[in-house]
Amino acid sequence: MARDNRKYPKRPVLGVGALIFRQNKILLVERGKEPLKGWWSLPGGVLETGERIEEGIRREVLEETGLVVKPVSLATIFERIIRDDKGRAQYHYVLLDYICRILGGTPAAASDAGALAWAGEAELRDYRLTEGTLPVIEAAFATRRAAKLEPRPAKRVRA
Repeated sequence: MARDNRKYPKRPVLGVGALIFRQNKILLVERGKEPLKGWWSLPGGVLETGERIEEGIRREVLEETGLVVKPVSLATIFERIIRDDKGRAQYHYVLLDYICRILGGTPAAASDAGALAWAGEAELRDYRLTEGTLPVIEAAFATRRAAKLEPRPAKRVRA
């Protein structure tokens, strides 16, 4: 989809985002182009026509970060509407954010990313995050903590 078609769209634009963890840090991308140039967010972008969601996530993450990932599970669905001075919907995105596992690659800002950063949970407020990104990331950190605290099923031993 051409970038111009994203501005004042006739319908919401479907986007994908990736929650990528390395140890206790999450990967953030500084937006290098409008909308939201200079703001930090999750790696991701717009799904292309005919592209499956998982394919779009893998493509967008590779293009922006150089990482090869595998989407593992849907974390959240988020709607972002950016209005102009007259209150019209200048941008309208519906974003599917997936937790992803790194399969390979070397992280480096590419495509429309201005920079990359690995941020710990306590550091998130130091970044100028796009609207709605902080609660999505905080919920993902909470899910990770809860998963590590839950006891694993006991192994059955044959007598």
